[in-house]
Amino acid sequence: MRADAARNREKVLVAARELFAEKGFDVPLDEIAARAGVGPGTVYRHFPTKQALFQAVTDARVSAMIASAAEPADDPGEALFAFLARMAEEASAKRDLSDAITVPSELRDNLHAALGGLLTQAQEAGAVRRDVTTKDLVSLMKGLLQSLHDGANPAVLLEIVLTGLQSSRKP
Repeated sequence: MRADAARNREKVLVAARELFAEKGFDVPLDEIAARAGVGPGTVYRHFPTKQALFQAVTDARVSAMIASAAEPADDPGEALFAFLARMAEEASAKRDLSDAITVPSELRDNLHAALGGLLTQAQEAGAVRRDVTTKDLVSLMKGLLQSLHDGANPAVLLEIVLTGLQSSRKP
């Protein structure tokens, strides 16, 4: 890649990172191009779709979070609850995480799989209700993360979600 093309690509990534964090996935590509100081064609040359640009922006951060879900834990219930708390914390700082859980991509599928793995381990340890499915948990988190951008109190909502997930009986 030529040096000027590499600089333009980096400008687009910086602008997209800022705007996705501020406004979420719905930000128009033309607005990203304007913030980057490049034309829309430059954005499309580097990222043929908005999903490709979104994934490039969120991939490193969300992938690190997904990798943390695979780390061994002494207490699977606490590991799940800590992961959900981290998701809420990240989403309250950057709007793009709430979109990362919903926008169709390999990243979204990996995030859902990580949640499912943590959920299964917590259920097997008796820390989480057995009737909760991965789809249930994803839906809960989608609602929680989206509500953060509507001015809801993240600590209260997270406490409600975590309390609702807890098993009434311990092993």
